[in-house]
Amino acid sequence: MVRMWWPTGPVTGGPQRMTVEPAEDATPRDVVRGISTTVLRRLDIAAAVNVAKVAPEAQRTLEDVARKLNQSGEAAGLLLTNEGVSERYLAMLAATYTGMADSGAPAPVPWLARLIDRRPETVKDHLKKARRDGFLSTLAGKAGGELTDKSKAVLEAMTSAGS
Repeated sequence: MVRMWWPTGPVTGGPQRMTVEPAEDATPRDVVRGISTTVLRRLDIAAAVNVAKVAPEAQRTLEDVARKLNQSGEAAGLLLTNEGVSERYLAMLAATYTGMADSGAPAPVPWLARLIDRRPETVKDHLKKARRDGFLSTLAGKAGGELTDKSKAVLEAMTSAGS
């Protein structure tokens, strides 16, 4: 079973991520032997790209993800304007940033900077503060991270308070 994944936005090239897993009906012998280069060469990535380009359900999903991330980023911008660099802002910023990174956004910091109407350097400083203050974990060498329990608690409190 081969799964291919493209980041949010128009499909302009091959998949960003591929996973290969044994099919349900695979024999134990085939699974133990692994994948041969012959099998890998048979993967028709060009056909997969064409399917991804025209798959309306995939495009709708990508548009939904982008819309939600834009709304989240704008909410973070409002919090920054109203409260400054508060815990609520840092939690919302971290959540939006991890969502962007997880969606495969090629440049999450500039995108986020546009949404909150700040310079990318400012966003980077705020993300560093979010990491230092325990709202966001680090992923070595990659954009993103994981929301911490502290971030999740602040976001949960915001949701239950209706703000």
